[in-house]
Amino acid sequence: MRGYCGQNNEGRSYHKSCLKCLVNFKTAALLHRISQSVTPQVSPSTFLAVIFVSVQLFSILSAILALLEERVLRRLLPSQPNAHIYLPHLKEHEGSLKPIVHLGQRRTGVSLVLGVPTVHRQKQSYLVNTLQSLLYDLSTAERKDIVIVVFVAETNATFVNAVVQTVQTNLPDAVRSGVIEVISPSPHYYPDFSILKETFGDPKERVRWRTKQNLDYSFLMLYAQSKGTYYVQLEDDIVAKQGFFQSMKKYIEQVLSEEWLFLEFSQLGFIGKLFRTSDLPMIVEFFLMFHKDKPIDWLLDHILWVKVCNPEKDLKHCNNEKARLKRAYKPSLFQHVGLHSSLPGKIQNLKDKDFGNQVLFKGHYNPPAELSSSIEKYLSHTLERAYNGDDFFWGLTPKRRDYILITFTTPQAVKGYFFRSGNIETNGDRFYNTTVEVLPNNVSVMPKMSVFLGSFKNGMAEGEVDGALGEIVAMRLLVHSDSDVWVLLSEVNHINIIYK
Repeated sequence: MRGYCGQNNEGRSYHKSCLKCLVNFKTAALLHRISQSVTPQVSPSTFLAVIFVSVQLFSILSAILALLEERVLRRLLPSQPNAHIYLPHLKEHEGSLKPIVHLGQRRTGVSLVLGVPTVHRQKQSYLVNTLQSLLYDLSTAERKDIVIVVFVAETNATFVNAVVQTVQTNLPDAVRSGVIEVISPSPHYYPDFSILKETFGDPKERVRWRTKQNLDYSFLMLYAQSKGTYYVQLEDDIVAKQGFFQSMKKYIEQVLSEEWLFLEFSQLGFIGKLFRTSDLPMIVEFFLMFHKDKPIDWLLDHILWVKVCNPEKDLKHCNNEKARLKRAYKPSLFQHVGLHSSLPGKIQNLKDKDFGNQVLFKGHYNPPAELSSSIEKYLSHTLERAYNGDDFFWGLTPKRRDYILITFTTPQAVKGYFFRSGNIETNGDRFYNTTVEVLPNNVSVMPKMSVFLGSFKNGMAEGEVDGALGEIVAMRLLVHSDSDVWVLLSEVNHINIIYK
């Protein structure tokens, strides 16, 4: 049996610097002295008891030493890819692999870590819409079991701070609760891209873009690996299908005991690829090793080739073997929506044909009512169709004192209410600074025109109606300040109406 220091214990070759050897030697010496004693001072039963205790003590010590040995090995062997080999410039700046955390609660122990890299785009930013889409219908429990890491893959402090402020302003609750984190790299993380060689006929700008993308994804993966069980690679210009969190967890459970390297929840590029976080160090090592040579989706395919393809067999056999390590879920849960690529001048109108159609509104049965609004409708997206559950209401930019008024045909005993603005594709078109009010049938209950119930928060307004108000004649949504965007009402529900 080989010990930690490499000696052969059976051959009684001991090494003075090895702790296990020392224990073995001392224990053996003790047992030898006891067994060789010519005039034992103890009875045979006591002598046997000493031998038994010594053996047990030796077993316990051996187990403890084995555990210590394993821990020593873990500390000696690197758990992180040795980035300094592939990015030697990092040696000049200590801490250049450490991220700058701008927002978040440093959440760990979640099931899913969603990585969203974002960069400066010359045309349009889709980041806020992407984040709103991911958060759109997550339950309270799901929000506690997920973290979205936004990686601002730029070193320009002005741009980084602008993104931080945008996320903080538009999604304050998600930041405060720890659902969203925003990080950026050290100013010294990226190498000199001007010395890259042009390959595969790509111009220098494209080679620089794809090389930086490899480094961006690697940085994000390294940060994410300690935060949860699974990591999902996304981009900053996608929309998510409603219920994506439940769908992903259910599918993971189905294939949990099977062999796979990643699961595909989108058919486009690197979008929606899910990895075990325990596999990320190996994957990142491979990406860093060849970061200057090929695009990241090619490198991922090469990992599969290295793991399972036999050079002595044909392409069909290779593809079949690779298919075992990547499992595609359908329908796709993420769709690419960005038109302008992060590569300047590139139009990228890519669509995942397996994504299907989104649910853009949710209908409910509401009591008969007369509807009116000062907000101008867009095309056929009328308030009546939204109220009846046939469509969503879409209106032009609301101004201060604009309203939506729902006057019941007969007074109703309303127990609660729920309004949702925006939808999974147009989540930014919400009600902002807007309140929900009711008019009681018994005017003696409240001398004023209406009673304040609540306000829209993160695009939704929901709550209970105090039974003391009695039957309700009308409900009103009242806008208190000018909006910068259109408004979309995707769900109207008067909860637990008691019909006569």
